[in-house]
Amino acid sequence: MSKVLQLASAFSRLSCSGSCSALRAPQTPALTPSRYVNFFSKHSAEDIWKGITSVSPQGRKRGRAKGLRKLIRNLNKGQVIGVGRANIVFPGLSSNIIQGKEIVRQHQLPKDPDFDAKLAKIRDTQSSSLKSNKLTPLERGYTGSKMPGRSIGPPDPIGEQEFEGFDVKVVELKPVSHMRATVGRFRRVSVTAVCGNKNGVAGFAQGKAVDGKTAMRKAKNRSGQRLMFIERYNDHTICHDFYSQFGRTKIFAWKRPEGYGLLKCHRVIRTICELVGIKDMEAKVENATNNPSAVVKAFFLGLLRQRTPQQLSDEVKLHLVEFRKENDYCPRIVASPTEGCDESKSEKDIPDYDNYIWEGRVVLRRKKFPPFFANTQGYNQYLRVQERKRGMDAVKRTLRNEYGEIRSFLAEKYPECRPPNQIVNRMKAAEKPAES
Repeated sequence: MSKVLQLASAFSRLSCSGSCSALRAPQTPALTPSRYVNFFSKHSAEDIWKGITSVSPQGRKRGRAKGLRKLIRNLNKGQVIGVGRANIVFPGLSSNIIQGKEIVRQHQLPKDPDFDAKLAKIRDTQSSSLKSNKLTPLERGYTGSKMPGRSIGPPDPIGEQEFEGFDVKVVELKPVSHMRATVGRFRRVSVTAVCGNKNGVAGFAQGKAVDGKTAMRKAKNRSGQRLMFIERYNDHTICHDFYSQFGRTKIFAWKRPEGYGLLKCHRVIRTICELVGIKDMEAKVENATNNPSAVVKAFFLGLLRQRTPQQLSDEVKLHLVEFRKENDYCPRIVASPTEGCDESKSEKDIPDYDNYIWEGRVVLRRKKFPPFFANTQGYNQYLRVQERKRGMDAVKRTLRNEYGEIRSFLAEKYPECRPPNQIVNRMKAAEKPAES
């Protein structure tokens, strides 16, 4: 056994004597390290571009966002992988590997002399943050291209139920935030939208999301699920004057005749009236006029608390009579109590209509000051000329109400006490039966 070990050690000394110097020399590794995850592959191109072109909230506070208004050019726009100035065809990248029965080989096509010009044109026409999309006058909102006041279409259908004839308009869009224990200040976008079919059915809702599009979609679909029926008078105005309040926002609304319009209304109230189908009214908003959400809630409360003429007549058990200026204040019965009038009431027990509608409130009106020309010589001369005509309209109105026409109280005894045109009409009417 000892002889075998001696032979093995001798053989090892002989073999190592010539190769030990070679083993001690540095050897180049046969494998090269390959890392497939690095900074550029871990982040997308959008994140890398955003890190270069954006500014953090802390940087904005220090004034580092001034350079963001400059035009940012996306150099990747217009470029296609495998297509360049050399115009080389790469099978499997810029073309198919097999076309028909032939295998496509890598080859070069004739160069395109307009390649750089086309690429520059695409980059120049890219949308800039400074440019805004131009809208038509009917598509504009309260302030140009901003979303408040603009239409975003009808709500999304629910199953087979579609919202035909409905439209949704954004009333308010604002950023909101609150503090969270994990992420700190959490920012979102709040949108208030109003939905209506312009025929007495309307509703409103609020949606919140991280981005504006999602918030608008939420508000649009929720408003379509919270519809209410609004009473209207003759399908063009509110049933009566009313006062409504939500929070610090106060609204005074007045009923107006047909053709008056919505010019003297808050822009939020005008938007609601267009979606409800109210065409003529006047409204005044006091205190918190710059809070659209409160204006919407206060106005909807007033619309829902309206009472129809029949309900008003049943409450007081009296006839409801209307006097309109365009009809020369001729009385017209609008509604009568269902159970009959309460004849036991005296004239003192009949409540004043305005006082009953406003629930005892008195609207403060601004004092009307005399015009600057009130004491001039020319105006005094004009008043003297118009003095004999100043009661003419009131007299005509009274005669129409009492006699049904403009005539003297002596017309029954003296037929000539009528206007000339009425005398001619009566003479023609008297001649027709005689001819027949």
